[in-house]
Amino acid sequence: MGITFVEKSEGRQRHDAKIALVLAGGAISGGAFKIGGLIALNSLLTNRSVNDFEIYVGTSAGAFLAAPLAAGVGPEELLRSIDGRSDTISQFSPMQFYRPNIREFIRKPMMLGRDALGVLPGLSLATLRVFGRNRSKMIHLTRQFLQSPSWQNAEQLVTPVLRDVSRRSGLQTGLSYLPSGLFDNSGIEEFIRTNFERNGIPNHFKLLKMEKGKDLYLGATNLNTAEAVIFGHDEDSSVTISQAVQASTAIPGFFRPPRIHGNDYLDAGVRKTANISQAVQKGAQLIIAYNPFRPYVNYHADQLLNDQRSLSDLGILTVINQAFRTLLHTRLMLGIEKLQLDQDFHGDVILLEPSEDDLDFFDVNPLAFWRRAESAFYGYVSVKEAIERHYPRVDSILQRYGIRSDLGRLQRSTDEIRRARYDVGAILDVLETVTHPRSAAATGGQGGGRPSLRVVNG
Repeated sequence: MGITFVEKSEGRQRHDAKIALVLAGGAISGGAFKIGGLIALNSLLTNRSVNDFEIYVGTSAGAFLAAPLAAGVGPEELLRSIDGRSDTISQFSPMQFYRPNIREFIRKPMMLGRDALGVLPGLSLATLRVFGRNRSKMIHLTRQFLQSPSWQNAEQLVTPVLRDVSRRSGLQTGLSYLPSGLFDNSGIEEFIRTNFERNGIPNHFKLLKMEKGKDLYLGATNLNTAEAVIFGHDEDSSVTISQAVQASTAIPGFFRPPRIHGNDYLDAGVRKTANISQAVQKGAQLIIAYNPFRPYVNYHADQLLNDQRSLSDLGILTVINQAFRTLLHTRLMLGIEKLQLDQDFHGDVILLEPSEDDLDFFDVNPLAFWRRAESAFYGYVSVKEAIERHYPRVDSILQRYGIRSDLGRLQRSTDEIRRARYDVGAILDVLETVTHPRSAAATGGQGGGRPSLRVVNG
């Protein structure tokens, strides 16, 4: 497990074909997981890197990574930025991810207070208006309530007055006074925009296409129409790349829907899990897709955390985590099945995912910013193990498109990580230098079993 294949090229050599990298969502830990996995993929490839493809498609956290990757920023550099060791990319701080939605937390209570002040005068005026229009009926309802003060009679008496108040006043329903999200993801837009500026990278889809020759597509969901939106040089290019990333990463409830040019947006994952179909529509023949967010399959009850036997024993957050993973993964698998049956598609797909019994990564909260380094490690090991199990098939597909691979190089890098064991800094050192440039410390020796790591910082 860990890799799903769609092979429809019938073994034909396609050295001039378009190759796409499609990155699904996964919040902060899923994004770090993908960085580790992309470094593993870079370790495997010898004549290309993950920055050398023609098409990049990003959804949610995948959009946050697809944008710099398409611009030429390698996953190793993105990993260095996690702990502030990059010379080119600034560190992504907790306050850029957990930026409070201060505007609505101040404005919404003020609106409630303002409207509440007008309730009593509004009720008084509404009562006079209703009694003036329907005097005999309202007197009858009043006497009926006084003789028999039941809930039903009270409702008949009060409803006409409340209808008049709601029709004439600006008083809203109770839920509308709640903020639309706990946090504000404008910090994500700021991070992408400022780092593009400092590295001379164009923050516009058409300019990026002209300068880098890459097709970048970022998805989002229009809140008010519930329609999927695709930003790209030949799609919707009315927003900047950084704004498109902000729109794509607006997790419902967690982030306030960003309003960009009059449109409010939600996370792209609301409509699409990975959007592999976008790469197909743009002519990709080989698609390497990466989805970090899949459900955990509890085959062995005695191996659960804290000696629990069922996921329900681990609490409500675990149940919600499993439910959303199941929904997203099921939708992705339906898309894969549809592509398998598509008679117009004659290419190949390699879908990378964690194994279904990867309890280590399942235990990482998707919104746990402080566990991003640990997630990067798990992503590297996850891709490495999946490729090892299916290497002959992976290598055969890659060769059709002129891509050479070296499994030994990937295994040597993992051996270095295994020797680092619990030293988070040493593990990051290895991940940041195993490819492009290659690690000078890499020596022979084969990677053993899955290395063990338990860290809480990073």
